[in-house]
Amino acid sequence: MTPASPIRGRFAPTPSGPLHFGSLVAALASYLDARSRGGEWLLRIDDLDHDREVAGARETILEDLSALGFHWDGPVYVQHDRSKRYREAADRLLAKGLAFPCACTRKDIQEQSDPGEPVAIYPGTCRNGLPAGKEARSIRLHVSDRVIEFKDEWAGPTRQDMAREVGDFVIWRVEDIASYHLATVLDDADAGITRVVRGADLLDSTPRQILLQHLLGLPTPAYAHFPVVRAEDGRKLGKQTQAPRIDTSRPAKILSMALAFLRQSPPVTLASASLEDVWQWAFTNWAPQAVKSPLP
Repeated sequence: MTPASPIRGRFAPTPSGPLHFGSLVAALASYLDARSRGGEWLLRIDDLDHDREVAGARETILEDLSALGFHWDGPVYVQHDRSKRYREAADRLLAKGLAFPCACTRKDIQEQSDPGEPVAIYPGTCRNGLPAGKEARSIRLHVSDRVIEFKDEWAGPTRQDMAREVGDFVIWRVEDIASYHLATVLDDADAGITRVVRGADLLDSTPRQILLQHLLGLPTPAYAHFPVVRAEDGRKLGKQTQAPRIDTSRPAKILSMALAFLRQSPPVTLASASLEDVWQWAFTNWAPQAVKSPLP
């Protein structure tokens, strides 16, 4: 009898700023999800885009996670030394005719798209070859007429008509780096990730990643998307909204706030408990069914 595959989750922050409250919620949700199932929890630094990296951010993220009592399995994974792996996958898709070079800029796509559409869908300009005199700027995946359906554990059933709702999307960027979709699919597969827990702002990206998994012959992990943490103005809390670094001087308080956001109903007294007691309560009372994720 073949032993069951180990449960393996992950947290993958970008070092473009400090660990803020939205990042903490993502770390906590994925950590409790994996550990409550007796699984491993990996930490990956998504430093694909060097231009966005803030000096010292990587170190402070690790410091804050440690100060709050998170423990990850194995070394910290990083993306910056995996470019060759990403490029090999992109070239394999090109060789199979599943992807194609594209010369279009965002402005080109906007000008050729229906102005009535909320999102500009790539019109297929370079799908059958580059226009005369044009050079490739990126590589796009040919989505064809595929429809991707999956059941998210917290957001529920999701269906996406790739051609109508997304269009041929970029897998290799003009900056000569892999797209987020291609990199994260390969990173998760190579690390043996079986469960991806993240914010609902990435729910719309999941069908693209599932399609890439299918085309590259990679396994598809289970997905669970929790509600997005928002700033006071309604925008997603993050670097763009200048979200402040979390205060780890009172770890029980900030962890209790994150548990409350995940609808775990922590008692008021937990905010002043010891860090050990907070984690004991969180593991004992973890109720994943309480986390429901509306569309972002």
